[in-house]
Amino acid sequence: MKKVVLATAILGTFAAASSQAITVYSDDDSSLEIGGRAEARFNISDANESDSNSSFNDLSRARINIAGETKVNEDVSVFGFYEAELNADSSNIDNRYLFAGFDTTYGAFSYGKQDSAQVILTNSTDILYTFGGDAADLTKGNADKVDNNFVYSNTFADAVIVTLNHAQEEEKGNYSSGASVAYDLPFGLQIGAGYVDGKQDDEKAKQYNVSAAYSLNDLYLGALVTRGEIDNVDLEGYELAASYSLNHFVVQYVYNYKDVDTNNKLQNVDEVNYHAIEGAYNVSDDFTAYAGYKFDRLKTDGHRNDDQIQVGLRYDF
Repeated sequence: MKKVVLATAILGTFAAASSQAITVYSDDDSSLEIGGRAEARFNISDANESDSNSSFNDLSRARINIAGETKVNEDVSVFGFYEAELNADSSNIDNRYLFAGFDTTYGAFSYGKQDSAQVILTNSTDILYTFGGDAADLTKGNADKVDNNFVYSNTFADAVIVTLNHAQEEEKGNYSSGASVAYDLPFGLQIGAGYVDGKQDDEKAKQYNVSAAYSLNDLYLGALVTRGEIDNVDLEGYELAASYSLNHFVVQYVYNYKDVDTNNKLQNVDEVNYHAIEGAYNVSDDFTAYAGYKFDRLKTDGHRNDDQIQVGLRYDF
């Protein structure tokens, strides 16, 4: 691995969503960047209706993030990242990410609220602006934005990315530990596998993941297969994704499926079964207009759940 470059890669992963991030300060040893987004969006579905609410639901939000890195010497650098989100219907600030760490010739170590080791795999199918990413996390330890999370990551031969993490919940007895390996082949294919083990809500929980992603010019394909178990109850999930770019226009599709053993019910675990298609137009490098439609295949009391339409305008800075 090249000296003191992994921290930059880690911070770059989060800055990717804010491709127009402003460099506030930069010299040979230190850098500080600020980025974010303003995203005006809404959802229309009969599922939003109640005695007091219509089918229209505003989902507008804004994010801001700060990323910093300082070189200590030729072998060590330190870094930190923070991202907050503010929703239009609330004055509360959601601290999405907050972590700091150091990068060495032996890998990067960090602690805070950050992604589990599995996110590098689940990102292969979580590609839409509107829907998706709902079948990957069978267990809490598989998710992104995990509290009290220790993470180690290293890249070998510029192709193999190894990530380990351990998250310790403040509630006594609950924790998760995970590991993943992703391999970038030279012809546009990435394959990966991961495992999570721990306890959630005082019950044993584990999950296995296998992913694949392939890029060829304007075409992208992704797949994720996952199996898990919570308190001896079996779970399974699948996600498929496809994307094709036509100049400034992108057509995207995902399929999400998550199933729980029919003989059991688990608290806080919802089944998922839907297709979603989306069109996005990149007006400029920092402004995107998009619209998506979700075809829900789940049934409640013998009736298929309501479909959804979601539309948005997103400005990245």
